Amino acid sequence: MAADDARAAQSPLGSHLAAELARIRAADLYRVRRVIDGGHGAQIHVNGRRCINFCSNDYLGLAADPRLAEAARRALAGGTGSGASALVSGYNREHQRLEEEVAAFVGRPRALLFSTGWAANLGVLRALLGRDDLLVADELNHASLIDGGRLSGARYRRVAHADAAGFDAALRDGGAARLKLLVSDGVFSMDGDLAPLPALAAACAAHGAALMVDDAHGFGVLGAQGRGAFELSGVTPDIQVGTFGKAAGAAGAFVAGDEDLIEYLIQRARSWVFSTAPPPAVAAAARCGLRLIQEESERRAALHENLRRFRDGARQLGIALLDSATPIQPLLLGDATRALRLSQRLFEQGFWVAAIRPPTVPPNTSRLRITLSAAHRAAEIDALLAALADGLRGS
Repeated sequence: MAADDARAAQSPLGSHLAAELARIRAADLYRVRRVIDGGHGAQIHVNGRRCINFCSNDYLGLAADPRLAEAARRALAGGTGSGASALVSGYNREHQRLEEEVAAFVGRPRALLFSTGWAANLGVLRALLGRDDLLVADELNHASLIDGGRLSGARYRRVAHADAAGFDAALRDGGAARLKLLVSDGVFSMDGDLAPLPALAAACAAHGAALMVDDAHGFGVLGAQGRGAFELSGVTPDIQVGTFGKAAGAAGAFVAGDEDLIEYLIQRARSWVFSTAPPPAVAAAARCGLRLIQEESERRAALHENLRRFRDGARQLGIALLDSATPIQPLLLGDATRALRLSQRLFEQGFWVAAIRPPTVPPNTSRLRITLSAAHRAAEIDALLAALADGLRGS
């Protein structure tokens, strides 16, 4: 083994990778996985240490709800994997019911289930766009939207973050195109702010463009019924993307829209056509999570009360947060080393808050991405605030 390692280090690839990894480590940008034992709730065990979890997207506390596990167990009686892609033999009754139920919930004619949000975004953008098309995108869109746009081959115009006038100008000045598509996150995953959806929809209407919005972090959380940023803003995009791996407590994603959109994606979305369908048990768990989103509005009420408590407490302690009215509460620190040190200090006190560093965020904007859940208790939020205030004084 030692000889193999030595040969690898001397090979062109080994030398290149060793140098790149050393550069990443020197910049404090090296990433390390940590092992979670047991469930993924508000309290978790990270590398053997019990922690209060303030970096999960489990906004409604459903990821560890035993009802989702029981729904999955019942479906497991029929087997584990789906065995093939949905167009071959993998399309299970659980998949069909989930698509029908989520379409009805968001008020769209059809929905199509994908294995992940990444697969959904790449599948849509590569299916719809080519070199004769124009894509106009927010510069802080999720990486899956960025990669999907680049891989599509369309002319790609990036617009300054949430700049409504910039989007209007990009569509107006974009020249001739077979299809113009404006794409944005609904809730931006690293800043927690909302896209200006009414202004984006108006720009699309004025310039003959379609609107696609990835509402992964708004679905289940925003709006009176939890339908997401669309319900909150009153905007219905042409293409709506959402996930079941965050507020719904399960896994998978969906694209919702009209009949022709879904039928076209079934024909041409490569990340759907050529992927094995998700396990039916996962779809069953997602169906249960979707039902609880609709039936237990008190979870959203508890989440927003926790959000209010956290922001009020931070203001009283002089902790400067970014302006966010969603469960994503970024504490901007700038320097990657400072973010890592504060994250480690919190971990030693029993709080799990990951440091977010480039390339996930732009240079010099490293941060702690603090996320709140309906499952957090008031005392846990207060304890985190106290630890943050103490850590910031010592950093």
